[in-house]
Amino acid sequence: MKKYDVVVIGSGPGGQVSSRALAAGGRKVAVVEEDLWGGTCPNRGCDPKKVLVAGMEAVDRSNQLDGKGLSPIRSINWPGLMEFKRTFTDPVSSSSKEGLARRGITTVDGSAKFVDSGQIEVNGQAIKADTFIIATGRRPAVLDIEGKEYLKNSADFLEMETLPRKITFIGAGYIAFELACIANAAGSEVTVIHHNARPLKGFDEGLVSAMVLAMRAKGIRFVFDVDIAKVSRQGGSFLLEADNYEDKTDCVVCATGRLPNLETLGLENAGVEYGRRGVEVNGFLQTSNPSIYACGDVVAKKQPGLTPVARFEAKYIAQRLLGGETGSIVYPPVPSIVFGSPKLASVGISTADAGKEPQKYTVKEVDMTRWFNYRRINEPVAKAKLVYGDGLLVGAHILSGTADELVDYLAMVIALKISKQQLSQMVFGFPTIAADLQSLLR
Repeated sequence: MKKYDVVVIGSGPGGQVSSRALAAGGRKVAVVEEDLWGGTCPNRGCDPKKVLVAGMEAVDRSNQLDGKGLSPIRSINWPGLMEFKRTFTDPVSSSSKEGLARRGITTVDGSAKFVDSGQIEVNGQAIKADTFIIATGRRPAVLDIEGKEYLKNSADFLEMETLPRKITFIGAGYIAFELACIANAAGSEVTVIHHNARPLKGFDEGLVSAMVLAMRAKGIRFVFDVDIAKVSRQGGSFLLEADNYEDKTDCVVCATGRLPNLETLGLENAGVEYGRRGVEVNGFLQTSNPSIYACGDVVAKKQPGLTPVARFEAKYIAQRLLGGETGSIVYPPVPSIVFGSPKLASVGISTADAGKEPQKYTVKEVDMTRWFNYRRINEPVAKAKLVYGDGLLVGAHILSGTADELVDYLAMVIALKISKQQLSQMVFGFPTIAADLQSLLR
């Protein structure tokens, strides 16, 4: 039987960061992976999606400047864009596995299952460790409806060799919005169906409404308050059915959330508590079994399930196991971004929470559409809502084509508690998005 100091289950961002740091600290480490090495983000998640977003951005920019010196891009060469995407994704699994091996980390292919609190089994092989880290991530959820076998998911979308003429997304979270915008820019006829009237519920409602309006202006169709009950094949198309609703489409993508990968881990055998939202942890990211930690999307937590959060948690666990971290984990402000058209970003205190405590917070709304950096590219919408507490920025919510860049600057302002006075003493390159901070926060 093989024995290690630490065994990490899952090789995504959390597994990569924790295992490498622990190996560098002299620990004997093994990583177990049952799927693609490197995890969701670089293989079938944020990285390939962002490559496709580049095509969307090119179409958007050319359309915005139509009649202002440029002609619009009429279509995206989807097979060509997918071929470019594969130059990023194809090497990931092998390079991730090889990178671990080069650092002296044992790599094990297979599905891990706890036998007891100190031992797992992989492919019939017993592996012991003093400490385990669960970093198995999440997978796309599938609606339990008649015809669910016809539903595609986000991973399927990112592998499509040809894009359907008509494509329908069920769900209205950030994944549905992002993929809908990509498909629309690539020339598909796009419909987004949601079971209620509040899409992107984690974001400011007013900015979400403005985003929906902007997407509708690009030709994306939204159908709210419709709960799809059945999908059936009709020749080469699919029929979607609900109460008082029917529609035909060439492809149905289910984007109704993600589920933690934990059912096959045998957590009961190790005394690890978990629920529908994921593995339960304390402030030290320990599960109910103190020798078993968890990080990343598999954890039930308030923080968003994002790659940078998984890395942050993995770094914390590694430092704790190496003796360099004794306190509970303290999260910095975490930006969330919808890479749509336009982009929507949020960090810190929400406008909804600020509205519940008007004596503590004030909300300032700023329309940046006529500012130089947005007008020069004929940006159709650029808005921000800023939350202040005790004279300092504590929350920021932005809708624009560059919201993904601006939100990171604002996250630093919040985290470092930079005052308006301190910001006014800085000199930025001009004209840039960073330079707009002084106007935005004055």
